[in-house]
Amino acid sequence: MPTIASFVVAVAIIVFLVSRFSIDLEATWQTIRHSNPLLYITAVLVHYTTFLFRGARWRMLLRNAGAATEESLPSVTASARLVLMGWMASSVTWFRMGDAYRAYAYTEESGASLARTGGTVLAERVMDVLLVFMLLLTGILLLYLDTDLRPSQTLILVGLALSVLSLSALLVMRFFWKSLTRFLPRRLQRAYISFHLGTMRSFRTLPLVMLLGLLGWLSEVGRLYFVVKATGLEVGFGLIMFVMVANALLSAVPLTPGGLGIVEAGIGGLLALAVSAEEAVSIALLDRSISYLSVVIFGIVALVYHQRIALRRSRGLGSTGTKGMAAPEEKPGDG
Repeated sequence: MPTIASFVVAVAIIVFLVSRFSIDLEATWQTIRHSNPLLYITAVLVHYTTFLFRGARWRMLLRNAGAATEESLPSVTASARLVLMGWMASSVTWFRMGDAYRAYAYTEESGASLARTGGTVLAERVMDVLLVFMLLLTGILLLYLDTDLRPSQTLILVGLALSVLSLSALLVMRFFWKSLTRFLPRRLQRAYISFHLGTMRSFRTLPLVMLLGLLGWLSEVGRLYFVVKATGLEVGFGLIMFVMVANALLSAVPLTPGGLGIVEAGIGGLLALAVSAEEAVSIALLDRSISYLSVVIFGIVALVYHQRIALRRSRGLGSTGTKGMAAPEEKPGDG
């Protein structure tokens, strides 16, 4: 019921914005209808390379955390599929629950420690916050080369605040893990140590994992770039990068699933700095048909495939009379 209610809120936001700003829906549809299908397909293909880059990065984080020696390490394509599933889950639930579901899905397929896997996801989120802030600054610098465009400083402050909070949380975990552990009930201490290890060990081979993360974000920039090119409109690359980063920040707003309704308004409002309102809405809708609608569709396909893998594994465990058990935890002496 909460998910249905949030979709109702999203639709209400879209209807309000269209009526409030008198968007000419016929002109919007004409821009969409006359967009270049080849460039649109290119945008789709470029977008889905982000899952390969992100999958390769997460696989490396899992290996850094010790998954390669204790249970089956997923292939790059399997990791990409799990990341896609997580994005799909975040698109239909509140509070980006897809990140937690991805960790759970991996443990279903491999028998890995859920706490340690969750630690790798946390480390990944911290890296993404830093990368988003870096891309945000880059986009703003490019925008300032155009004297006609002056972006809001709010996003800079939000990005800086998230970066500081993320790094502060890591420092607290790094230097005060013993104190944190003592405050936990005994039955949770073991899980926290595993979570701590998964987080801290993920930062090994940092340059390479950051490079893979950057390539993943640039794939999303490329998606929006080709969507804009498909419409034949002229939008500067700096604004495209700025809009993509704003999309990432707005999609984290928990009011609606995947920022539905909020992201479209944000993208349209920012693009309206360079094109008409109708053209901006056209770009926003085309972009979200890839970054939201297609992710939900293909994510459901990935979910069905995952259920088959999880069922096959559970039957295999049942036939041998054993249960998947996480490997013994270690003391975080290196974390």
